[in-house]
Amino acid sequence: MEGKKLKKRSKNRSPVAKNKARRYRRDMSASEQVLWRSLRKKGTGFSFRRQVPIGTYTLDFYCSEASLCVEVDGEHHLDRQEADQIRDLFLHSRGIVTIRIRSLDLFEEHGVLHAKAIEKVVAACEFRSGRRATEARRGPSTP
Repeated sequence: MEGKKLKKRSKNRSPVAKNKARRYRRDMSASEQVLWRSLRKKGTGFSFRRQVPIGTYTLDFYCSEASLCVEVDGEHHLDRQEADQIRDLFLHSRGIVTIRIRSLDLFEEHGVLHAKAIEKVVAACEFRSGRRATEARRGPSTP
């Protein structure tokens, strides 16, 4: 298995961080809401949580099985590339890989870029977890 599972002691148990994450869940951007509709309830074959506090950071979406963080980057991220790199290095040191999706890609007219973004997320989850997404959706096999 390529990705390491996040160790429980790595989670941020700070009440301040938890409250911040709750607030972010309540106040998700429109692009985060669009992506969440595609990721939630194992729509990808993998389970995601949203606004997960780890260290001093809050991850937009996190798949623990694949140790994968999915971030939605709006225009403000153009001015914070160095800070994003530092954040990604911090997460990588804990075995978490980050995929960044431009928020505008989620609203593209024909949905092609949105579909490609979801395909990229599923492919990364499959690679890092060592299983195919369809394995989670299938019920018990019949003889």
